[in-house]
Amino acid sequence: MCVNILSGQPLPVYGDGQNVRDWLHVEDHCDAIALVLQQATPGETYNIGGNNQVKNIDIVQQLCDLMDEFAENLPISPARQLISFVTDRPGHDRRYAMNIEKIQRELGWQPQYDFNTGLAQTAQWYLANESWWRPLLVRSSN
Repeated sequence: MCVNILSGQPLPVYGDGQNVRDWLHVEDHCDAIALVLQQATPGETYNIGGNNQVKNIDIVQQLCDLMDEFAENLPISPARQLISFVTDRPGHDRRYAMNIEKIQRELGWQPQYDFNTGLAQTAQWYLANESWWRPLLVRSSN
């Protein structure tokens, strides 16, 4: 979504955007995986999640607002104009959520990143690292 906003491309949102997902910062996810690899009993299974359930449309709108705030000279502003609703996949789950009680109880793991702060950091990363992601767009279109 960040790349599309920066490129002035449509932001496709499934169905009515009311699908709910459990959002987790990538560093929290990596920390949880590392903890499981280092401390968990071999063969055990742990769910990793953020205890942060948000509607897809809310995430997209928040990213649009962040990019409007942080980015200079967006091709289309306000970025919310780019949101387009697309046909949902047949059988698409309305809500995904993880029960993370086991990893909390057995390994003491908790997400460390505040969702809003993490989302703002993500938007800023895309702005600061265009030289990393822009060449990937060229490669993927060939």
